[in-house]
Amino acid sequence: MFFGFSSFAALCACIARDWTPQIGDPEITGWLTVLSYLLCLFLAVKVLRRRPAGAARGLWLAIAGLMAALAVNKQLDLQTALTATGRCMARAQGWYDSRYLVQLAFIAGLVLGVAVALLWATKALRGQMRRNGLALLGLAVLCGFVLVRAVGFHHVDRLLSLDFANLAFNFWFENAGLFLIAVNALLLLRRGR
Repeated sequence: MFFGFSSFAALCACIARDWTPQIGDPEITGWLTVLSYLLCLFLAVKVLRRRPAGAARGLWLAIAGLMAALAVNKQLDLQTALTATGRCMARAQGWYDSRYLVQLAFIAGLVLGVAVALLWATKALRGQMRRNGLALLGLAVLCGFVLVRAVGFHHVDRLLSLDFANLAFNFWFENAGLFLIAVNALLLLRRGR
């Protein structure tokens, strides 16, 4: 296990060998997606300034936080740092050969957490779905995208790399959720709610 400063330094050195901060998606579509995240963040903050009530406030707070985190992650590729950290810890702690069980548990926990959060949000937003349903649907699509990417099955990655109208499905899938969130925010702002 990692205890003490020297072990922490060894972990950091291991991570630095496997991951370095760099632009994760330097293509124009990557930058457009970052701009979409930032636009959704801006719109979510504007919706929050209108002081939505109850669960709707929680939804828009979650959207704002997630948009900020995913905008940063889109270009810094922080999930690769997380993977490198897990790999380094597995080697140092002697469970590298059993890492698939830990990966499976992590992915199962992630899927379960997202499913529970979305089900809870659906229940909490009862009576407010008409005003916030598109945003929740967009959030579900975006969480689905993140989960598909987290699982990282090779055949799914191949499918996402196919294109439609000269843009990868990956781009369409990720931005579909962002589009729904933005449309819902614009509708709320237009209505003055």
